[in-house]
Parts: sequence; C-alpha cells; structure tokens
Amino acid sequence: MSDEQIGEEQEHSIPLDELEAPQRSLEQDEVHAPQSAADLEAVFDVPVRISAVLGHSRMHVSDLLKLASGTVLELDRKVGEAIDIYVNDRLVARGEVVLVEDKLGVTMTEIIKTDR
Repeated sequence: MSDEQIGEEQEHSIPLDELEAPQRSLEQDEVHAPQSAADLEAVFDVPVRISAVLGHSRMHVSDLLKLASGTVLELDRKVGEAIDIYVNDRLVARGEVVLVEDKLGVTMTEIIKTDR
C-alpha cells in the first residue's frame, strides 16, 4: 500500500470535549420523577376517594337496626392506636385523629410504601 492509501484508511480522533451528545427522540426519553409541585399540575383535578378507617366492628343486622343516635359502637382498635388512611381503596398511610377547631381531622404519621 502507498502512504497515500494508508493515510486515507486511518481513523480521525476527535477530542471528547468536542463530541456532541446524541439527539434523542421523545420515545427514547426516560420517565423522570416530578421535580416540583408544578410538574404534577396535570393531575391536580383528578378526583380521589380518601378514607380514614378508625376501626371495624361486626354485628348482626338485627343489632344494627337497634342503633340510635348516641349509641357507642365498640371497634377493634384501642384508643391512641394509629388509624389507616386509604386513597382509592389502597392503604397509603397511617395517622392519628386530631381535633381542629370543632371538627375531627387526621394527621399522617407514617407513609406506607408498597411495591407495585
């Protein structure tokens, strides 16, 4: 081979700082976690059902029909025990009952992480 042919076959090296990042299409982009509340704006108006479960009780229908205003219903939880907080029937947190002015509320004390 001639020197001219060898020169044509040689690869040219480009310094790393001159390389450009490859352009990626939207389909190739990874899904990233929201960085701020503004990133979640698209779901702000989605309705969800939230339930705070103080406890459970079992009784016969005949006993249920005997309940009147002011009747004390025994639940399966103790005073001060954490209550379960559900969003759309999925357990998401545990919390405590609090009194806010003249209304009952719930404060979350533990977030429940579940594997999907």
